[in-house]
Amino acid sequence: MEFIDLKAQYAASRELINSRIQAVLDHGQYIMGPEVAELESRLAQYTGARHCITVASGTEALVISLMALGIKPGDEIITTPFSFIATAEAIVLLGATPVFVDIDRATCNLAPHLIEAKITPRTRAIMPVSLYGQPADMDEINAIAARHGLAVIEDAAQSFGATYRGKKSCNLSTIGCTSFFPSKPLGCYGDGGAIFTSDDGLATAMREIRVHGQSRRYVHTRIGVGGRMDTLQCAVVLAKLDRFEWECAERAATAARYNALLSGRVGLVGRAPERSSVYAQYTVVVEERERVQAALHAAGIPTAVHYPVPMHRQPAYAHLAAGESYPVADAMSAMVMSLPMGPYQSAATTREVAVALLKAAGVTPPGSGELAGLLAEDALADTASDAR
Repeated sequence: MEFIDLKAQYAASRELINSRIQAVLDHGQYIMGPEVAELESRLAQYTGARHCITVASGTEALVISLMALGIKPGDEIITTPFSFIATAEAIVLLGATPVFVDIDRATCNLAPHLIEAKITPRTRAIMPVSLYGQPADMDEINAIAARHGLAVIEDAAQSFGATYRGKKSCNLSTIGCTSFFPSKPLGCYGDGGAIFTSDDGLATAMREIRVHGQSRRYVHTRIGVGGRMDTLQCAVVLAKLDRFEWECAERAATAARYNALLSGRVGLVGRAPERSSVYAQYTVVVEERERVQAALHAAGIPTAVHYPVPMHRQPAYAHLAAGESYPVADAMSAMVMSLPMGPYQSAATTREVAVALLKAAGVTPPGSGELAGLLAEDALADTASDAR
C-alpha cells in the first residue's frame, strides 16, 4: 500500500505530462521558458490573486516574501510552532525572530485569540500555516494584523486548492506562498513553489528578488537570490492542473469515507466551518501512537507523523522560545498520525485502513452491515462537512 500513490497519478496523466516535458526538451528554454509565464497566469487566475511568481521551492517562496517586505535582523514574525521547520527557518535566515503562538486543538492551526498578546513594537508580520490542507482562521488573523499595521503571509504549502469563505487559499492575505513538492496536492517532480499577491509593488520586488535582484539584465536594484522555478517543473504542474479539480474532489471523497468510519471512534483533526480542505494529509489523533503505528505497519499500512517535534523543541530553535509554553502543540505532536490519502485511493483501501486503525486503537470496528450504511452516499454527505 502506498502512503501517497504518485505512480497512479502519473499513469492517469502520462500522455499529457510526457508531451509537456517533451515540448520543453524540444524548445530547450530550461530557465524562464514560456511554460513559466503560462503557469503563473493560470495559477493567478485559479486563485484570483493579481500576481503569481513561481519560485524554486516553498521555502524560497517564504524567504523571498519576507525579503520583499523588508524584514531585517531584530524584526519579529508571529507564527505557529506546529509546522514543518521551513516556516521558522525562512524567518531566521533573514536574521529575524519567529515568535511562536500556540495552536487550536481542533484544527492544529494557529489560534487567533492568542496572537495579540505576542505583538510587540518589533512585530512586522504574522505567518499562519494552513496545516494539513485547511486554511487557518484568516479573517480573524487579517483583522488583528490590520489593527496593528502588520502584513500577513499565508504559508499555504499544504493547502493550494482549498477555500476559506468562498476565496481560494493563497489569495487570503497580503501574500500567499505554496509548495509544489511532489507529495503536495499539486506537485511537480522535484522542488518548486509559488508566491501570490495582489500588491503590485510587492510583486515587482519578488520578481526581481528571485533573479538575483535584477530589474533588467545585469542591473541589480536590490539584494536577491537564485530562486527561479525551472521550466521543466512548471511543465509538470501545468499538466497536472488539468486534473487538479477532479483530484481535489476525490481527496474530499476519501476524507468523507474516513470520517464516516472513524468519527466518534478515534480523534480527528477537524475541518472548521466555512472552509474546505485539500487533505494534504488525513490526520487522526491517537493515544499510544507508537504502538498503533507498529500495529498498522505489521498490517502493511504506512503512516506518517506531521510533526513529532514542534519547533520550540527543535535543538536549533529552542532558545527562541525559552520560558514559553505551548501546551496544545506539545500535546498534538505526541498524538497526531497521518493515514494514506490521495485521489487515486480506492474506497476498499480506505475501509481497510480505517478498520485496521480501529482495531489497533482497541475500538470495535463496525460490522459489515453498518460499514455499508456508513459508506452509503447519503451518509457520506453528512460527514463530509465537519470532522470535529
